Amino acid sequence: MIPLYHDFTGERVLVVGGGSVGARKARRFATEADVVVVSPGFADADFGGAERVRSEVVPDDVPGWFDRVDPALAVAATDDAAVNARVESEASARDVLVNRTDTHGERDPGSVVVPATVRDDPVVVSVATGGASPALSKYLRERIEDDIAGAGAMAELTGALRDDLQGRGVDPERRRDVVRAVVRSPDVWTTLRTGNAKPRQLIDDVLADVAPELVK
Repeated sequence: MIPLYHDFTGERVLVVGGGSVGARKARRFATEADVVVVSPGFADADFGGAERVRSEVVPDDVPGWFDRVDPALAVAATDDAAVNARVESEASARDVLVNRTDTHGERDPGSVVVPATVRDDPVVVSVATGGASPALSKYLRERIEDDIAGAGAMAELTGALRDDLQGRGVDPERRRDVVRAVVRSPDVWTTLRTGNAKPRQLIDDVLADVAPELVK
């Protein structure tokens, strides 16, 4: 599998199954997509604001739910293998992405593995094991969390710095060297992690250290 990031803004996601796994999937996708969860019952869990439809689902019902929701992604999260298989086959027939939660390892073409994710917007780091070991994905995610603290602020800072240097006509190779020096600076990381940095002042301070000839 090749990892990709997909923007689900304005898309719809169909989750078949209202247990704890379905709730977890609904929460994940409801941060961007409109999510519809179909199930005869629902776990006492947070569904992230997803629309919940209480309905028994048998395999022959699945095409009708695809017609109603018209999803970009379908999640098969029931404890009924026949229902999950029908969700998967229906998604394949309609060229819809599918995440089947009761299979591991090898996946059919078009299937999606939902990774363990760490966010410090706009930075996103994801870890996946191809569905083979969600526990390992979670463990690695927990180890990464502390390592990327401040990465979002660093991305914004270096983006602003790159734009500033480009606007001043600085040679592309020199721009890359300066931005690379900033990213690798322990002092800059420490300042960003305090949350008290003023971007313009920090840019000037950084330039004074790594490229004094560029200080305004």
